[in-house]
Amino acid sequence: MLLGTLTVLTVVSGLVDAVSYLGLGHVFTANMTGNVVILGFAAAGAPGFSIPASLASLGSFLVGAACAGRLTLHIESRRRWLLAAMAIEGVLAGGAAAVASSTSTIGSGWPRYGVIVLMAFAMGVRNSTIRRLAVPDVTTTVLTMTLTGLAADSTLAGGSNPKVGRRTAAVAAMLIGAFVGAVLFLHQGATIPLALVAVVVLAGAAGFAMSPSSRILNSHS
Repeated sequence: MLLGTLTVLTVVSGLVDAVSYLGLGHVFTANMTGNVVILGFAAAGAPGFSIPASLASLGSFLVGAACAGRLTLHIESRRRWLLAAMAIEGVLAGGAAAVASSTSTIGSGWPRYGVIVLMAFAMGVRNSTIRRLAVPDVTTTVLTMTLTGLAADSTLAGGSNPKVGRRTAAVAAMLIGAFVGAVLFLHQGATIPLALVAVVVLAGAAGFAMSPSSRILNSHS
C-alpha cells in the first residue's frame, strides 16, 4: 500500500509541475533542481524566466520542508507523518485551485505568486516527509537517480535489474502525470488540474489511512 500511495504522489508531481511550468511562467513548484537551473537562466537575462518567481518557489519549498521537519519531531508514527503531509498538500492544492478559479490567468500578479507559494510549500512538506520515510527509488518528485539505477543496474551494464518494476513505475507515473496535467491545463486552464491534485491526494490519504497494511509504518525510525 505504501508503494502504491507513493506512486500516486509521483503522478501528482507530474500534474503539479505541468501546471506550474506551463501556467506560472516557467517555474516549477515540485522540481527544485529545475528551479535552481531556471534561476540561473533568469539571472543571466534569458527571456521568459523570472528571478522573483523562482526565488518565491524555492523559498516556500524550503519553509515547507523545514516545517515538516519540525512536525516529525512531535509525531512518533511514520504513518502519521505521511498522512499529515498528504492532508496538508491536499488542502493547499485546494487553496491553489480556489486562487486559480478567482482569476482568468495565473501567469501574472498576485494569483501567480499565490499558487507558487501554496504549491511549493506543500511540496516542501511532502519532500521532507518522503525523505524521512526513505523508500528506495521512490522520491515522488525527482527521477535522476531512479533513471540512473535503471541503466546502471541493467543487464546491459552487467547487473541483475533489481527493483526494475518499482523504478519503471516511478518514471511512468511522472510521465503520465505530466501528460494529464498538460492536457488539462491547455484545454481547461489551471483550476481543474489543481482541484484534481487536491482530490487525488486527499483520497489517497483516506485510502492509505484505512489500509491495514499501512500499520507497518506506525513505528518511529
